[in-house]
Amino acid sequence: MPRPVRSRAAAAEFVRRAGIALVFPKPDIVLPSLYAAVAGPGPVRWTDEREDGKLELTPELARVWRWKDELAAEGQVCAGKHVRGWPSLISLESLPSLYSLTGRRGRVHDFRQASLSPLETEVAEAVAEAAPVSAPQIRRLLGTRDTARVKRALDSLQRSLVITRAGTLKQEQGWPGVAYDLLARRYAECLHPLPGRDAAHSGLAETVLRAAGELTVADLAAALGLRRQDARVALERLADGKVARLTHQDGIAVWRPASSRATGRPRT
Repeated sequence: MPRPVRSRAAAAEFVRRAGIALVFPKPDIVLPSLYAAVAGPGPVRWTDEREDGKLELTPELARVWRWKDELAAEGQVCAGKHVRGWPSLISLESLPSLYSLTGRRGRVHDFRQASLSPLETEVAEAVAEAAPVSAPQIRRLLGTRDTARVKRALDSLQRSLVITRAGTLKQEQGWPGVAYDLLARRYAECLHPLPGRDAAHSGLAETVLRAAGELTVADLAAALGLRRQDARVALERLADGKVARLTHQDGIAVWRPASSRATGRPRT
């Protein structure tokens, strides 16, 4: 069993080894999570009750929350709702392949050729002009008080890898706010050259397989938002290259690393 992550440096190394990790586990996604690496397997425990009856973040959650922001601020990882809209951490080595799935060229303003809603375009332009910038600052730049609509736009732009998180910014009241920047600007050095579509699919499939230990077509498609046909072709390509081996479990095709002899988890 891997040793628990106990430091920010170890958290950075965990993401580098995983390639793509979630901040918190999600039942339908096979990717590893930083929270589980820190706290161990099991459901997320959010708060503890203090002696005075008030709630506070558990020590494990507090560390995860702090490290994800600090690693993003330092540019050691790419952090944001980049994987199926779920908070995630992407290694700089895996980022080019993931970005390649957008079909964009990795240029700073390539979002201007993307299919964005009018509000998403306005938000992206505001981030391009004023980053690092928080959600309240973006609303002021746009002259709107519609918190919910701007939040939806920010979430959508993270899913499409237009914007990313760049640490935090102090606010007039309350907790620090998330700082946003254009992903293609913040990680420009990582995005050139971008791999082609097939190479990106294969590279990401290998990354997820290595982290998960075994994969079905459905697992890979769910983790990366791929079409099942593309996920199948990517896994078959790994098998052809002797990187993975195809097995069958309860009638389901399961790919495992070629060097692994693990039994794997039960299929339902």
